[in-house]
Amino acid sequence: MSPADTGASTAVAATTPVPAASTTSSSSDSRLTPGGPGYRRMSFALFLAGVATFALLYSTQALLPLISGEFGVAASAASWTVAAATGGLAVFVLPMSALSERFGRRTVMTASLVVAVSIGVLVPFAPSLGALVALRFLQGAALAGLPASATAYLAEEVRPKALVTAIGLFVAGNSVGGMSGRVITGWVAQEWGWRVAVGVIGLISVGCAVAFRLLLPAPKHFTPGSLRPRVLARTVRDHLANPLLCRLYAIGALFMTVFGGVYTVIGYRLTEAPFSLPQGIVGSIFLVYLVGTVSASTAGRLVGRLGRRGALYLAGGTTATGLLVSLADSLPLVLLGLVLITAGFFAGHAVASSAVSKTATTGRAQASALYQSAYYIGSSTGSTVGALAFHAGGWAGTVGVGVLAVLGVVTITVLGSRAARMGRRELAAAA
Repeated sequence: MSPADTGASTAVAATTPVPAASTTSSSSDSRLTPGGPGYRRMSFALFLAGVATFALLYSTQALLPLISGEFGVAASAASWTVAAATGGLAVFVLPMSALSERFGRRTVMTASLVVAVSIGVLVPFAPSLGALVALRFLQGAALAGLPASATAYLAEEVRPKALVTAIGLFVAGNSVGGMSGRVITGWVAQEWGWRVAVGVIGLISVGCAVAFRLLLPAPKHFTPGSLRPRVLARTVRDHLANPLLCRLYAIGALFMTVFGGVYTVIGYRLTEAPFSLPQGIVGSIFLVYLVGTVSASTAGRLVGRLGRRGALYLAGGTTATGLLVSLADSLPLVLLGLVLITAGFFAGHAVASSAVSKTATTGRAQASALYQSAYYIGSSTGSTVGALAFHAGGWAGTVGVGVLAVLGVVTITVLGSRAARMGRRELAAAA
């Protein structure tokens, strides 16, 4: 038995050097750590959850030209199959974060996946565009339980030194799911149509959901809280009264407006003249997401060298350059533009989202949920407005919307810099 079990801790503390005491404390920590029992199962389970979440969430994005063709609608109407899903997630991510505080992270994540994959099996049978949009909204609302609960589960069940690595694996699952879902649907749809393609993603997600539930270890460090709407409302109100947090929420939404608009419309541009690419090749364009995985991982070093605002300026400049380069009627230049847009977006998103966690000293789960809500509102807005602009002015219209959003990011960052300088002056004057 350990000293704590035998009641001998006082004697040990009196005769044992400090390093040994810290070792004993570390060994008594039952949270998961790399190489320890359950860590690999937990990591793989959450990786699969991330794959399923983003494969389902964006399953129709690469298929919009085919959906437009079947239902006889414009890009702006078909884009609602993407906007509805991300909008449903944006609306329900905050309530889901509250439910996970009361009923547990694993319970909420499991319920979310079960409902989402069940809807995913029904989506291929949607008889009309309206029914498809409604099912997609419900699917997005169900998926809101994953981002709202996964990071909280990791923070409670994983030792602090291993937390960044564990969250990185979950984010990697998001990236792989978003990319593979689009690539798979593109090639399947080329042979058998968009309904079969969406059905394949649904079945893959069912397998991910089953494996997730079997692999994820039962939580050992979760303490249920009470659902008190007044407390939640006060926390949200406090976050929204913080000017820096509001600026970060707006920056995340604007970056996602660019990204959502570009990747919703790019399929239409590449299937039309002068490119006229087949659906499978168009779906493979989403392999560019791998660039975003790299740029997001280097965002920390950018902040270390340039500061948060400098990194945001660089991300915004890279995104704007990519938008302008993509205007060329040359496939290599269009691809280069997508690479720059993707790199800039993921870097900016990584900087803004990490700054939210550092800025919020209390109610961090709700602060992150508010960021995610703004982020997915930006996705829905970008999908809809970008498609409308494409319908009105072609690719140049979509690029125009993106450039305006980047200008918004730069303007907000400049205002933040001025506010910081004024704050320092006030502190100096008070001193």
